[in-house]
Amino acid sequence: MKAGTRLRSGVCTATVVVVRAPASPVSVECGGQPMAEGAGPAGEAELAPGYDGGALLGKRYEDPASGLELLCTKGGAGSLSVDGRLLSVKDAKSLPASD
Repeated sequence: MKAGTRLRSGVCTATVVVVRAPASPVSVECGGQPMAEGAGPAGEAELAPGYDGGALLGKRYEDPASGLELLCTKGGAGSLSVDGRLLSVKDAKSLPASD
């Protein structure tokens, strides 16, 4: 997996782009199910319990443990996770004061 890779969910409409690749191979998941490369329709899999919080359009998600950063290009009902760990929304950097 490298920066620029597009991933789609098999359980909902969510799609993401890899902004920062992980240091080691990981399994990127949405709704508790693995995501697939490329574009195409969502599969027939079900959302796993606890992974139904949703992915928000335009938000960046990060996993500090692996260094992975994703940009959500299409929202969906499933939560993004890596190797079973839910991803957190990356906080915006504060701009310096212009006094």
